[in-house]
Amino acid sequence: MTNHHDAVKLRPLTLSWVRRHLEAGEQIVGAEALHGGATADMRRLAIGTRDGGIRHLVLRSFVDPTRQGPSEDLLHREADALSTLTSTGVPAPGLVAVDPTAAQCEYPSLLMTHLPGRTVLDEEGLETRLPLLARQLVAVHAVRPAVRPREYVALTTADTVVTPDGADAAVWAAAIDVIREPAPRYEGRFLHRDFQPGNVLFDVPHEDPAGDAGARISGVVDWAAASWGPADLDVAHCSTNLALLHGPVWGLRFTEAYQEAGGMLAADADERLYWQVREPLAFSEEVQWVAKPWREAGRSELTTQAMEERLDAYVTCLMDLLG
Repeated sequence: MTNHHDAVKLRPLTLSWVRRHLEAGEQIVGAEALHGGATADMRRLAIGTRDGGIRHLVLRSFVDPTRQGPSEDLLHREADALSTLTSTGVPAPGLVAVDPTAAQCEYPSLLMTHLPGRTVLDEEGLETRLPLLARQLVAVHAVRPAVRPREYVALTTADTVVTPDGADAAVWAAAIDVIREPAPRYEGRFLHRDFQPGNVLFDVPHEDPAGDAGARISGVVDWAAASWGPADLDVAHCSTNLALLHGPVWGLRFTEAYQEAGGMLAADADERLYWQVREPLAFSEEVQWVAKPWREAGRSELTTQAMEERLDAYVTCLMDLLG
């Protein structure tokens, strides 16, 4: 943690805004950048309490345009999602304040509570973490919000898919043809829409840093894309992330783990294929962007070429199994 003087690194208007949302007698005593976020500037703030203790808050600010849409919309959705999740068993941050239009801050911003734990992207311990991820996603999909969030947004079209160099053109053409069809009808669920290991915090015992035993999920973060849609879409998104992080077999295994945990996917094989293929095809447009935070987190072997090869292998697996 940095010292008191680092608090001034926050922009003046934002600093004043945060201070207005602290408890009486509290003050900001430190601020540090949080790495791994791909769409916003994230800072963990150390708050000195009246009794001499320290608590932490997290400040998210959208400094630059995002690929996901207007920052105002993203912050409204995240604030709504955090409010919805307050009374559920899903371990999400608590909403403190939000300024989606930058009316009081330099940039559109959201202030929330800080959750314990850390992201784990390592290969070791994955066998243990996989069912935990699956059970957590089933719990997310079980949430029934009083106000339904907006409908999901597809992240790609058949005409924007980028076939990787060296990939089997015929396999990719067949996969692209799958998503040329109209989206299947579905039973709607509350979606995270970016549920993946980079947005899940694990509380791992000190004596077991690899997470082989005793690990538990302590938080699910980044709810800016929360929406309403088919459970298949969230499952396909996480499966694709796992396939890119750890290899295609882990993407397939997550889908199985989700069903073993009680999650329900589309009953029709063609419908399942539509959703499962849509997500990796969407990743084809932004492989380099997706890999960057993972490399910053220590997975330096995940070069763009390595990711494209895994993406190609995963699409091929899906088409072989379901196509």
